[in-house]
Amino acid sequence: MTSSLSGRPGREYLAIPGPSVMPDAVLQAMHRAAPNIYAGEIVDISASLVPDLKRVARTDGHVAMYIGNGHAAWEAALANTIQPGDAVLVPATGRFGHGWADMAEGLGAEVQILDFGKRAPWDMDQIAAALRADAGHKIKAVLAVHVDTSTSIRNDVAALRALMDEVGHPALLMADCIASLGCDVFEMDAWGADVMVAGCQKGLMVPPGMCFVFFNDKADAVRRAMPRVSRYWDWSSRANPEEFYMYWNGTAPTHHLYGLRTALDMIHGEGMEAIWARHRTLAKAIWAACEAWGDGGPLELNVADRGDRSCAVTALRLEAPQATALRDWTEQNLGLTLGIGLGMAPPGDPAWHGFFRLGHMGHVNGQMIMGLLGGIEAGLTALDVPHGAGALDAAARVIAAG
Repeated sequence: MTSSLSGRPGREYLAIPGPSVMPDAVLQAMHRAAPNIYAGEIVDISASLVPDLKRVARTDGHVAMYIGNGHAAWEAALANTIQPGDAVLVPATGRFGHGWADMAEGLGAEVQILDFGKRAPWDMDQIAAALRADAGHKIKAVLAVHVDTSTSIRNDVAALRALMDEVGHPALLMADCIASLGCDVFEMDAWGADVMVAGCQKGLMVPPGMCFVFFNDKADAVRRAMPRVSRYWDWSSRANPEEFYMYWNGTAPTHHLYGLRTALDMIHGEGMEAIWARHRTLAKAIWAACEAWGDGGPLELNVADRGDRSCAVTALRLEAPQATALRDWTEQNLGLTLGIGLGMAPPGDPAWHGFFRLGHMGHVNGQMIMGLLGGIEAGLTALDVPHGAGALDAAARVIAAG
């Protein structure tokens, strides 16, 4: 007989910032034999996804669907708008800003990165200076990550559009909402984003494998002026297919379509405003607990200002190697998997073991978040990591207040 607690007999909880928890209804919708891909319900389902995806993005524009992850969405957006030699401006607040910049460089773009570090959002004055310095308008796009999953910083896309308009710069505003769509408030049309990219495995609650590029008429005009676009990445036929296969440039991701149809039904059944409010309340509960723990120990929220934090993911700091020890303890003893600290320290640097993240996106509710926080408190206690008292009480008060 062992004295250690094992979490294996119960349902495990994957509390990482994507893939998120998948609803049973989504998994059940996907658990079926392969359908006919030439006629029947799968054709109707695909067409029905388009307006409902646009409702989530809050756009009257267009959407192209791809088989791929978020990196595929990055490349698709760039392939339709950027030619070799074009310049792009990337205000980076974490690993994923740098990742999109690297993708652009790989396609032949000249990349200008404004690195704002890992703890603060964009500095609009620096961005304005960079745009004003581009008197010849060589910059064709600003690649803006709304929520960087590595740092949990939430940036102000609407303010960036206002700045670009004030400066009078014609570049496309391209927003990465892979972490934020369906969790944090995002209004594509109202905020003036020309292109937005997203994936299915976070707020949309579907296993990884599909991604989306939303675009407006301004961005489509840029696409139509391109001398060539890869047949596979071209968003024109995907957004306006003459035949069913053109949605996918080939065979459809059939089972993902069943899952996404169910997920969108759930999303619109709850309502976007209600979803945003739920994520905001649960995020505030997590922040309250983390702030209480940090009041008596080394745990620290990566983003100091609540107004700059995402409601989908929270990045945290501990003294190395305590973060890795905590993640190991909760997974081995409770069946609770916490996210690694991605991109916060160089590979091989022992400091890497001082960071971790919590995913609270998509299919989550109050009892799940209280269980997550209780598991972390148990781990901090078991490992003798100093921490303040009253964290669970603080979180419970936030949830009780709604």
